[in-house]
Amino acid sequence: MQNQYDPAQLEAEVQSYWENAKIFQVTEDPQKEKFYCLSMFPYPSGKLHMGHVRNYTIGDVIARYQRMLGKNVLQPMGWDAFGLPAENAALKNRVAPAAWTYQNIDYMKAQLKRLGFGYDWQRELATCQPEYYKWEQWLFTELYKKGLVYRKNAQVNWDPVDQTVLANEQVIDGRGWRSGALVERREIPQWFIKITDYADELLDEIDGLEAWPEQVRTMQRNWIGRSYGVQMDFAIEGAEQGLTIYTTRPDTLMGVTYVAVAAEHPLALEASADKPELAGFIEECRQGGTSEAELETIEKRGMPLGIDAIHPVSGEPVPVYAANFVLMTYGTGAVMAVPGHDERDHAFAKKYGIPIKQVIQPEDGSVLDIQAEAYIEKGVLIDSGPFTGQTSAEAFDAIAEWLQAREKGGKTKNYRLRDWGVSRQRYWGTPIPMIHCDHCGIVPVPLDDLPVRLPEEIVYDENTINPIKNNPQFSDVTCPECGGAAQRETDTFDTFMESSWYYARYACPGADSMLDQRADYWLPVDQYVGGIEHAVLHLLYARFYHKLMRDAGLLSSNEPFTRLLTQGMVVADTYYREAEDGSKHWYNPTEVDVSSDDKGRPLSALLKADNSAVQIGGIEKMSKSKNNGVDPQTLIDRYGADTVRLYTMFTSPPDQSLEWSDDGVEGAYRFIKRLWALADGHQQQLSQPLAEVTDFDEAQKAARRELHELLKKALYDYKRQRFNNVVSASMGMTNILYKLDGSDQDLTIMKEGLSLVLRLLAPIAPHVSHHLWRQLGFGDEILASDWPQPDEAALVQESLPYVVQVNGKVRANIQVPADADRAAVEAIALANDNVQRFIGEATVRKVIVVPNKLVNVVAK
Repeated sequence: MQNQYDPAQLEAEVQSYWENAKIFQVTEDPQKEKFYCLSMFPYPSGKLHMGHVRNYTIGDVIARYQRMLGKNVLQPMGWDAFGLPAENAALKNRVAPAAWTYQNIDYMKAQLKRLGFGYDWQRELATCQPEYYKWEQWLFTELYKKGLVYRKNAQVNWDPVDQTVLANEQVIDGRGWRSGALVERREIPQWFIKITDYADELLDEIDGLEAWPEQVRTMQRNWIGRSYGVQMDFAIEGAEQGLTIYTTRPDTLMGVTYVAVAAEHPLALEASADKPELAGFIEECRQGGTSEAELETIEKRGMPLGIDAIHPVSGEPVPVYAANFVLMTYGTGAVMAVPGHDERDHAFAKKYGIPIKQVIQPEDGSVLDIQAEAYIEKGVLIDSGPFTGQTSAEAFDAIAEWLQAREKGGKTKNYRLRDWGVSRQRYWGTPIPMIHCDHCGIVPVPLDDLPVRLPEEIVYDENTINPIKNNPQFSDVTCPECGGAAQRETDTFDTFMESSWYYARYACPGADSMLDQRADYWLPVDQYVGGIEHAVLHLLYARFYHKLMRDAGLLSSNEPFTRLLTQGMVVADTYYREAEDGSKHWYNPTEVDVSSDDKGRPLSALLKADNSAVQIGGIEKMSKSKNNGVDPQTLIDRYGADTVRLYTMFTSPPDQSLEWSDDGVEGAYRFIKRLWALADGHQQQLSQPLAEVTDFDEAQKAARRELHELLKKALYDYKRQRFNNVVSASMGMTNILYKLDGSDQDLTIMKEGLSLVLRLLAPIAPHVSHHLWRQLGFGDEILASDWPQPDEAALVQESLPYVVQVNGKVRANIQVPADADRAAVEAIALANDNVQRFIGEATVRKVIVVPNKLVNVVAK
């Protein structure tokens, strides 16, 4: 065994052993309990960041732990390879997105291997590979045949710089998340999948996801947004076609004083034909995005159409306004406005001088100033015709029944969820497998013609956003039905399509169909690890896709992920200087010297380059924009992968933020070297058979007891995924072992203790654990060893320590037999010489015994 710990050499040797022995390659084994552990796969951006390292270390620790429990563990890895970043990089570097992507995959794969992650690389996939996306294309055509896919014109968020549709979540403060350009509202043909057909199932099954964080489950419930309300018809004066409106507050119906429609609503467009000012307002509205979040923050504006709607109950006319806070893509594109009982409607009414009417009063009858503030709570109806005097709950049913009896509406169920728009007008993505024929209409590409391959050898410039759109070699095809000339669809899939089923394909590498019977062995995923930022869209789409594959007969389970861990962010200090124009230049923490107070709080910071002050920006998520990231490769080169892994697990629980500390990394490195030195110092003795000893003295019994108490706690923390506590326990056990001397008894405890520590650390610091396990003669493969269990006999204490107080002051520490009753404890305490000395001539009035802890003698 080498005396000095050399992580580079050691880790290379251990990784070579794992690879040659195919340690992490697995196959289906019905005789063993399976465990599928998966971390969300990365976008091949070029190099790993610390968020990747933490995410994948957590997953690897869980996978190795489950393997040591004796399970058949699958842990695969692949690449979420399509998407806009590759196109932007290709434009910048004048290379094909495919070449850029594959080059990054090679580099990042090498980094993952350097960290020692136990992946089954034979299952590796990249979503840009035709053999992967072929089956996604096939399923899409099958869904089209079932009526679950359709194409229609739809309003979208359009980024005029990136020339692509953006999801609502990609619009931030009205601007594209990448380009920063003001987003426009456009109507273009889009492909949709009917996720709304599965809305109830997606919502109802959330309750069964008991091993998911409650925060994520709540976010999914809110996104689906099932509500129960009333749908009703407002006639339009002088028109045959009226307005259909949905509301969850029918009790406020008699308080309607205007109706608002989307700027793109047919009524608004018709009214604008001879109203230039209205036409200008409608055009302004088109410049905004389509997200609800944006509508909440924008100034509410509107313009009257000059027409009235007819109230369905009172028959009174109410004016119709075009408003920028109503979208055609939500509901019916029209809302009834009740200024007295809705804050947004109230502000709009005050701005445009629209009447405000109170129709709900508090149940206690208190008087409100409805002109000053909307009353949004439920209560009792007033001034509401036949419904006056009813509670809000009673009026809900009564109004719905009244409308239904007159064929003007009735109860209905509504969702916030909208069908999944899967079209993207960009190049680097999966081609949508549909053909447009003038004679046959839209025709799916037959299975025999799949995959529709995306041309990869393409280099393009800023003037060619989608090089396949005007490429006859790609777009000109023969209709598979009539044999005539036709055009291939040139939109590509939203990349959420690829990431919604990759976990299932891992289970079936090389399958000649989308999935095969192996999917039902491995699925569902037992443990999924990833960021909270994917709590809604990715996880919702993956759940939906799983049900689509189930209904296509490809698998039998209902949900894709049994247990979900959302890891916390990696955060670090930020430093900057502000320029004259108000912009900020950010400096990496390694470029800065910081002065701190005696509690470690930063007081000032100087840039090393010029010894001048920089501003302390606080602790934020590691990012390129704030230049506060740490290069994992630099750390690995300096300290080794085990140190990086150990540090990321020790600093905080997996689901909480990790605050980066260079001193903490040094501390993790020192601990591994200390463990190495301990093993090295005893390697020659421990690798040989030891004399069998059982006659431990009290100090040795105490050492064993402490070891097994820490082991018991660590095993509990493994189960609840508190790996920081596992590392802490391992450090505590190592400290105990350092206090032992060279007797046969101590060597026995040393050997036992090291075998426990190494197995506890094997999932976290696998290289050093593997090496020391072999060097100390415990076996060839630590991952195949028995998972440690506490020795219950060692945990039994023959005596217990008690503190003895006389009149509240500590006067002695005593040992009492563990099975002693209260009277025996009291007698032993009173018999102590020092206790007797402080009692003196006083009379003992009372003796208070706190079991297993304290004796307090009250003497006067």
